[in-house]
Order: sequence, then structure tokens, then C-alpha cells
Amino acid sequence: MRTLSGIAGFAFILISSGLLAACGSSDSSNGSMTNMADASYDASTDSLRFEGESHLRNIRQLTFGGNNAEAYWSFDDTHLVFQSDWSKINDQGCDQIYVMDPKAAAAGEADPYKLVSTGMGRTTCSYFLPDGRIVFGSTHSASKECPPTAMFEQGRYVWPIYDSYDIYVADRDGSNIELMIGGEGYDAEATVSPDGRYIIFTSTRSGDLELYRYEIETGETLQLTDELGYDGGAFFSRDSSKIIWRASRPTGEDAEVYKSLLVEGFVEPAALNLFIADIDGSNVQQVTDLPGANWAPFFHPSGDKLLFTSNNHSMEEGGRLFDIFLVNLDGSGLEQVTFSGTFDAFPMFSFDGSKLVFASNRNMERVESRDTNVFVADWVD
Repeated sequence: MRTLSGIAGFAFILISSGLLAACGSSDSSNGSMTNMADASYDASTDSLRFEGESHLRNIRQLTFGGNNAEAYWSFDDTHLVFQSDWSKINDQGCDQIYVMDPKAAAAGEADPYKLVSTGMGRTTCSYFLPDGRIVFGSTHSASKECPPTAMFEQGRYVWPIYDSYDIYVADRDGSNIELMIGGEGYDAEATVSPDGRYIIFTSTRSGDLELYRYEIETGETLQLTDELGYDGGAFFSRDSSKIIWRASRPTGEDAEVYKSLLVEGFVEPAALNLFIADIDGSNVQQVTDLPGANWAPFFHPSGDKLLFTSNNHSMEEGGRLFDIFLVNLDGSGLEQVTFSGTFDAFPMFSFDGSKLVFASNRNMERVESRDTNVFVADWVD
């Protein structure tokens, strides 16, 4: 639910219904410009890159079926943790958490994916700690079965908010799983500050979907947001001084709908924008003021910009196309980054700033697909 039983599931339906735009063609012009910067780069062989994707090159596919998303780098950039329901590696029927070696996965080596979660319940939102352990949300303590899903409620597209989600920590090989953050209500969407001091997560413990900061050493928890609406999917800046997150701010009738859905255990992610604040929740500033769902933000290594996922550019067609965008922290300089004509989301820069991992419905054959896979690309500023 930063999440992707959520938005990407929506994209799968749209693709299978033929509602998303067809794939584009390869980008020879941008490839030529890239060649000027690096003569070793051959755009004609970059078959997963689409016209207009001037910030991306050497795109490699790392998973090959099912729904795979929310892939995030380890602090040493050697591994990725992600959630998947891909039947080749997961027979549970709903998302479980895996670690992969991206080089081995891109090379097609045998068994590069290792289960971290229990294989029970539903999981979401995994992230590395600096010591190599992994935090993730899971419902396995409530039931070993997958919780029931619903994509529409009150005639609206919704994400389920499972009260049975708690946040766990485990070693990278899946051993030593322990409860880290739990209690009444929904606790999930955890990410870790680069300095290793804090975890930020979303919880309904106040009765609304708010952000909380958990200090790893002391266990002290601080509530960061308190306005009506969904606050979630937060990430820290590279220097651990700021947070960026998605939020809804419903008013009037929309506020009543929001509250009624939340009582039933749902949230409608139709109107989301991005906000930035200091890590104690102070100095809140709204970054985007765009139509549609603007979510999955991640800071650019410079600290002056961020990447995020949005359907703002497709609202006239029903908001059915999601792409990755780049924007300055003051909301200026909006630039579209991906152009596959399918679903592109969940960007994260490697810690050395050289690579971008993301999820997409693109494929080498350039045909419509219901599969969302994990890809990694070299980043070009």
C-alpha cells in the first residue's frame, strides 16, 4: 500500500481491458544525445527504453511475471527487497517479501529471489535497515490465509486498510522475525532514515491515517501529522533531515466519504498530493497541486528535486495512465520521466545515485500485459 495491492492492481485491470495507451517506439533522437555523453552507449540495444526517456538508459528487467513492486535498495546498493505474488516464486496467492541480487536477476541466474516474510498472510512495504535487516508489514499473526480483498466500495476504487497489518523486522534470509511496531489498527508503510535512527510509518491508531516516527534505539514514537485525510507512503531525504509523503486533504462531502470509507476499512486514492516537512513534522509545505493521484515520492540525490508517480496528465482520459515525474521541491519544473504508455511507478534511487529501480508493465515485446515487473536503469541527469 505504498502499496501495490492497490494502484498497480488498478493498472492491471485497465490494461487487460485495453484501456491503457499502446506502447511507444524506441527513442533514437535521445539515444543520439546520450551517445554524445558516453560513446559506449548504444541506444538501439536499449529495447526496454521508450521515446522521451532521456533520464534512463540500459534498462534491465529483474522479474518476469505476476505482480512485483515496491523494490527498494539496500544501503550498500547490492540487493533489492520487493513484494511479489509471482507464481514462480510465491504460491501463497497474495504478496510476500523477497530479496534479490539485481545483477544475478538481470543475468538470468538460477534462483536469485529469496523469501524474507513467513509465507503466510499478506505483506507490504518492505525496506532495508542499515545493518541489513528488513522491516515489512504483514498480517500473518492474525491469519495464515490471505485477507479478503476489495477494489471497489460505494462505487469507488479503494485500497483496503487491514487492521491486522503490523510491522516486523527480520534478517535478510528471513530468520529471526520479530514484531517491531504493532497494536490496535493498521500499522504499515514503513521506511528507514539513511542515518539509521528512525522509521516512519502510517497508522490508524489515532482514528485517522497519520504518519508516525519510531526511534529504533529507544522505541519512542512521535505522531507527525494530524489533519483529516490519508497521510502515507513517506520517505526520508538523503541527509535524514526531511520527509516527503502523499496525502489527501478532503473537505465537505469528500471528507464525509473519506470518514465513512475509513470506518469500513478502505481509503480512496483518487486525490493525492505531495507534502514535505522536517523530520519532526514541522514546517509542512505542499509540493504538488495537481489533479489525480500523485504518490510514491522519492528524493533526488541532490536533495533539491524528487521523483513521483502520477496520472495528472491522463485525467481527461479517466486518469488511467501512470508515469514517473520529476519536480523541484517548490513544485516548479515538472518533467515527465517515463513514456512507456503503460504503468510506471515506485521509483527509488540507489544510494550512490547512479541507478533507478522502478516497477512497470512495460516489456521487451511492447505488447499489452497484466504483469507488473521490477526494472533497473542507469540514471542520467
